[in-house]
Amino acid sequence: MYKTALELKEVIMIGHSTGGGEVARYIGRHGTSRVAKAVLIGTVRPLMLKTAANSEGRPIDMFDGIRAGFTADRSQCFKDLAVSFFGFNREGAKTSQGAIDSLWSSSMLGSIKGEFACIKAFSETDFTKDLKDRCADLDPARRRRPDRADRGLRLQEPRTGQRLDLHVVKVGSHGMHTVEPAEINDILLGFIKE
Repeated sequence: MYKTALELKEVIMIGHSTGGGEVARYIGRHGTSRVAKAVLIGTVRPLMLKTAANSEGRPIDMFDGIRAGFTADRSQCFKDLAVSFFGFNREGAKTSQGAIDSLWSSSMLGSIKGEFACIKAFSETDFTKDLKDRCADLDPARRRRPDRADRGLRLQEPRTGQRLDLHVVKVGSHGMHTVEPAEINDILLGFIKE
């Protein structure tokens, strides 16, 4: 909506985590006439929840556990989440208390109701159709998801569908943009300048 109201053209859309799903949803619904390039960073699966149609998803009990932890002690829930979000729970990881404190601080400023609703949104929103609508013609081998130890940036020129690069970042961190900013910035700036 804002893209048409402002008459923006040649937009470069970058989405992290569920924001990557929103980029895919925008392109799926509105097409690519105004989008020059799209980047999906550390994207969630098209559907996180395990269902009859999505056997690789996570069981609802896992998300119920997040809800229970959030309800019981929201502050501690965000401190715990920060450790895994940045991959600091992995062997050999260099921990940054500043990154943990920053995520916790911004999380504690959020709306309790909105954050609780976000658990349902990121676990149960299905982006499958959006991805199929716009990526069906791309080589499936180039659309692969990195394994859980790796995280990737997907770079695409959506109008042509000719290019879909997967840059795997070996930090094992969903918050790779904070843990490895130089590497992520180099990849992004290189793609934008092309």
